[in-house]
Formats: sequence, C-alpha cells, structure tokens
Amino acid sequence: MSFDSIDRVLHQLQARNTWQAYQQFRYLCHLWEKVVEPAIAAQTRPVAVTREVLQVATSSSVWVQELKFKRYRILKQLNPHLSIPLKDIRFSTAYWRSPRLGLEGLEANDPQSLWQNHPSRLPETSLQPPLALPSPPQTPQQAFQQWRDRAQWRSRHLPLCPQCQAPTPPGELERWAMCALCAAHQWQQ
Repeated sequence: MSFDSIDRVLHQLQARNTWQAYQQFRYLCHLWEKVVEPAIAAQTRPVAVTREVLQVATSSSVWVQELKFKRYRILKQLNPHLSIPLKDIRFSTAYWRSPRLGLEGLEANDPQSLWQNHPSRLPETSLQPPLALPSPPQTPQQAFQQWRDRAQWRSRHLPLCPQCQAPTPPGELERWAMCALCAAHQWQQ
C-alpha cells in the first residue's frame, strides 16, 4: 500500500467534476443571501443541487407555498451569476431541522458546539478502547493497522445501515434512516 502526498490528493479532488459542483454550491449559498429578500433569506437555506435543481429548506409549509410562486423570479436573478444555470428550485421543510450556523447557543466559529449535535457523533464512552494504545507506529502500514483496529473496536456495537450494512452511528439512522454515505449517494442521484 502506498500513501499519496496531500498535494496530490487535493489536486485529484480538484480535478473532479464534483469539486466544481461543490465550489458552485458554496458560491450559490453565498449568492442566495444577496439575491433573495432578507425575510426570505431568514426563512430558507439552500441544501443541495441535484440535476441542476436547487433544493432549498424552508422553515414552514407556508414559506414553501409562497416561494413556489416566486421561484422563476429567483431563478432569473441567480442564473446570470452561475457557470451552470439551474433549471428549477424545489422548496421543502424536510431539511430545516438541521441547525443553522449561528443559531441559538451555537457559535458560528465554534466547531466543538456544532459537533455536539452532529448525527455522526458517537458517545464518548465508545471512543476509548479499554486497553492502552500500543507504542507509536514505526511504519505507515503499522499506523494504518492500529487505526483500523481502533475503528473496528469503536464500531463493534453500532447498528448496521439498512442499505450497505456498515456500522452506523445511531444519530445518522435517526436522521436519514441510513448511514451518511448512503444518504449522500441517494441525494446525488
């Protein structure tokens, strides 16, 4: 097994189409706040782009209904700024539950606060093996072996994802009814 340098891995990631799509989505999120009215921006949040359709979380079904009528006007304002134009916008309350940065009790720059509520977070008791860690690895292969052993130990009591049968944090199953990887794969289709 060989290890690639970080520069090479990052270069490979940036060369993929998904990286450009990710960069456009980040830009779109920034643009959303500028294009829509402040009242709409406070009640909505872009969550994904799937097949050139923007998925937007809304705080209530009333906002879903209201914004369905405004979606073409919003599209006309967004598309001139995007390298890949959007075909449509879909509004839903389904993804509104996930916390927004800077909301009650969560500091936007405090990753520890955000991590406490993350669905992929495991309880602290499951993170530490009962035995002391072995001596520091001498080779990359030993480091990988130790990491693999710790990962297997931590996942020994986790429930399995119904899609891929991989050990899955309970928070992910509660939130998406599958592991985060299967959920992400399903959203991209």
